Amino acid sequence: MEDYTPQLPEEDNLYEHYTFTVGKGQAPLRIDKYLMNFIENVNRNKIQTAAKEGGLFVNDIPVKSSYKVKPDDTIRVMFTHPTYEALLVGEDISLDVVYEDEELLVVNKPAGMVVHPGHGNYSGTLINALIYRFDNLPNNSSNRPGLVHRIDKDTSGLLVVAKTEHAMAHLTSQFAKKTSEREYIALVWGNVEDDEGTIEGNIGRHPKNRLQNTVFLGDEAEKGKPAVTHYKVLERLGYVTLVSCKLETGRTHQIRVHMKHIGHTLFNDERYGGENILKGTTFTKYKQFVDNCFKVLPRQALHAKTLGFEHPRTGEFMRFTSEIPEDMQQCIEKWRGYSKHQELE
Repeated sequence: MEDYTPQLPEEDNLYEHYTFTVGKGQAPLRIDKYLMNFIENVNRNKIQTAAKEGGLFVNDIPVKSSYKVKPDDTIRVMFTHPTYEALLVGEDISLDVVYEDEELLVVNKPAGMVVHPGHGNYSGTLINALIYRFDNLPNNSSNRPGLVHRIDKDTSGLLVVAKTEHAMAHLTSQFAKKTSEREYIALVWGNVEDDEGTIEGNIGRHPKNRLQNTVFLGDEAEKGKPAVTHYKVLERLGYVTLVSCKLETGRTHQIRVHMKHIGHTLFNDERYGGENILKGTTFTKYKQFVDNCFKVLPRQALHAKTLGFEHPRTGEFMRFTSEIPEDMQQCIEKWRGYSKHQELE
């Protein structure tokens, strides 16, 4: 039984870390349990401590951790330490800059580099590298300097970074209006039957695994945000398929979630179960072959290959393409060899 009253916060002692608006389909749920579904790497005790310190607000009123959230509630989470963005330190990290001018730059991000600091990743990120190179980068709506969009840590490929307020507003608007162009190359489990298709399904946080997102359909659709992925088969390689995915929207983990939704989880996508052998034979030799593929490509098989947008100053449509990185290319070659060997048998 909780017998404390939240302390009214002193503004100097608390820092706002998160803001959430509760979805319309949300059933009543304790706020500490609710927040654990949305904040990675934060345990329930830390949320309860924040409540005791007067740092949990619902509609601008401090609440206990036993408060039950309702649809359309606005939740603010405040901790006694500054956000990691506020403590950002520039680091001299080399970047593969594909293009740069006064308004923006396009970076080819390697797999393994985190885009922005967060729980568990406080240094070595793209933002650390950017603030070392540039002064006064514009902040996006999440107070992250320069970032117009992001790609996952273990996804490689192209990102555009805004260097001016004008470029940030212009590029952000293009992404919101779906006029930007983003093509990814993915290796997925299974033989994708249709040569091309479109996946539509609202994406939101998985109710049971807070590190995953999932597709919500029908009556539950309002629990997620609209998401559209267009895919095209590039090459069939037996138990896996190489596909091109073009994003119409840009939800977190969109391709990973949508491909899993249609039964084709990304190869070696540990978060979504792709590190297991999902298709193929029970032969030991086959298992050894797949394990070797996992060793060659120790991450999900996803690369942001093409990025297109209208230049915020000149109005010219610019399109950039990056090569599939060596680790993913080696894995694809292994599957090519395996599938040809199977055809000969």
